[in-house]
Amino acid sequence: MASAALPSNETERVSLLHALDLLDTPAEPSFDRITRLVARTLRVPIALVSLVDSDRQWFKSRVGMNVHETPREFAFCAHTILQKNLMVVGDATLDDRFTDNPLVTGDPSIRFYAGVPIVSTGGTALGTLCAIDSQPRVLMQDELDTLTDLANLVSKEIQQREAVLLARQHVNHVQTAIEESEARFRSIFERAGLGIAIVAPNGRWTSVNEALCTIVGYSQEELAKLTFQDITHPDDLESDLSLLQQLVSGEISQYQLEKRYLRKTGEVVWINLSVTKKVDAQGGVDYFISFIQDIQARKEAEASLAALRRDLEQRVDERTRELRTTNDMLSRSMAQQLRYQQALVKREAELSAVIENANDAYVCMDQTGVVSDWNRQAHETFGWSAEEAIGRRLEDLIVPPNLRAAHRAGMKRYLGSGESTMLNQRLELQAVRRDGSTLPVEVRVRALDLQGQKVFSAFLHDITARKRREEVREIESRQDALTGLPNRRALFERLPQAMGRSNRSRTGFALLFIDLDGFKAVNDTWGHEAGDSLLQEMARRLSADLRETDAAARLGGDEFTVVLENLVALRDDAVAVAQKLLLSIAMPVQIGAASVQVSASIGIALYPTGADMSPDQLINVADTAMYEAKRAGKSRCWVL
Repeated sequence: MASAALPSNETERVSLLHALDLLDTPAEPSFDRITRLVARTLRVPIALVSLVDSDRQWFKSRVGMNVHETPREFAFCAHTILQKNLMVVGDATLDDRFTDNPLVTGDPSIRFYAGVPIVSTGGTALGTLCAIDSQPRVLMQDELDTLTDLANLVSKEIQQREAVLLARQHVNHVQTAIEESEARFRSIFERAGLGIAIVAPNGRWTSVNEALCTIVGYSQEELAKLTFQDITHPDDLESDLSLLQQLVSGEISQYQLEKRYLRKTGEVVWINLSVTKKVDAQGGVDYFISFIQDIQARKEAEASLAALRRDLEQRVDERTRELRTTNDMLSRSMAQQLRYQQALVKREAELSAVIENANDAYVCMDQTGVVSDWNRQAHETFGWSAEEAIGRRLEDLIVPPNLRAAHRAGMKRYLGSGESTMLNQRLELQAVRRDGSTLPVEVRVRALDLQGQKVFSAFLHDITARKRREEVREIESRQDALTGLPNRRALFERLPQAMGRSNRSRTGFALLFIDLDGFKAVNDTWGHEAGDSLLQEMARRLSADLRETDAAARLGGDEFTVVLENLVALRDDAVAVAQKLLLSIAMPVQIGAASVQVSASIGIALYPTGADMSPDQLINVADTAMYEAKRAGKSRCWVL
């Protein structure tokens, strides 16, 4: 027996596995549903979600396996995690790695094994989703694809937990940073040379520093009992409250004004006030932050200067007015230009931050098709970094080769006529990654005119997981959950197809309607679990006794149907198959310690080539024939 080598990242791999807190935890429906689906879909007795620890493999979910773990040295899955894709062992007795493996020579007598690595967000293999049989097997490609798809679902479940783990670590880091920032703020707050205050939404002073107390002549305790309105000069209160209301409503993000405070002694002191706000999680005002600078000396100097200016203006009145007018216009123009520039810089920074941290890939290209912007999610989705993508043609990066001609034609048509079927709507398209693999994406494209040139921006959302869920739901909608057979819906879809094939090939087909005799007694005697086990065994026998061109289905309860196609001697061939099924069904079934035996009544409806019958009519004929078989004594078939 050859033990598997250790992965190159074994230490980091085991650390991540332990950090995810999956080992030795109770069973979970999200994993158990997948192992049950593997067992039913691939028709194997054992299906596992196996996590490979340092010295063992532990089963997070198991179907058909009585133990929770086995030694790693015997684990097939220890070999699988060394691969990027699935590992298949058709017959373990013929594989040098496993011929003398205790899991092969002893219980559970493994012969067939198929496993797909379960990986973390970074691609680290943590374990496998595997299917095991005690008989040698060869799986079809679509069965292997199904196992791979289901393994991807397990990986996604684990990756979500990994994301939660990373989020917790990030929260702890952010909390530490907040505490450090709070300490720095408190130090600056207390030592600042200008007045600083935290003001509640109702205007009450929540926290003030010593510099502010010096300016207004009140102690911190005295200010805590007052509001800013109480010490504001009455002539300045209206303008202050007006700006404050604009700040609260979101019309402005901060404001500044020169106003007067009334000191405790009754004296007036001029101050320069700057106010901003802190919002809470609901978007409301949590508190205001005020910065107060004592400008009394400056105001007194300005008053003296104003007196001098008035004296000068009396002598050079007209010239001064002209200069003042020109200066005011220039100042307003410069101030306005500065505000516009600051607002533009802020808006661009905010927009860049939103785009860079968006959950969807964001791509921007010019009218020649060259990429000009590429965010972090685009890198993660398509594999090209921003440095690699910007400056290259978009079609060479993410457009599949078979769609590139249509992409170029659509660009040419829009630039020539302004017509497009792509713009300003949600579309589902195929895209290609750097490694050549394709993925479905939901796309929203918009066009802008910038300086006479067209610019195209698009958000692309990877909908691979959604498509896979839709495919699984579509399969499950046509499959009986208990037996794994096609259900009533699948039967009604198959019958028109079978009729069409019969008419084209000019060969008849038959519909067998099967009702188990004695099933109710099994339910009443042994319980519903025994009844379910019996139905599952009957489904297995029906499937085993049919050709690949035939199909069994469960209508519900103890009723089954079988579609027999390509029958040369229509009646004789149908009766022969029915007799074979009667014998198979009548064989005893071991359920626990009990041996249970039932029989069946089978109604046969014949569909000769070109028959004028609908699917409903065909089923009614078979159903009627089944009841004739029951009236004739059961355990027999009847042809109508």
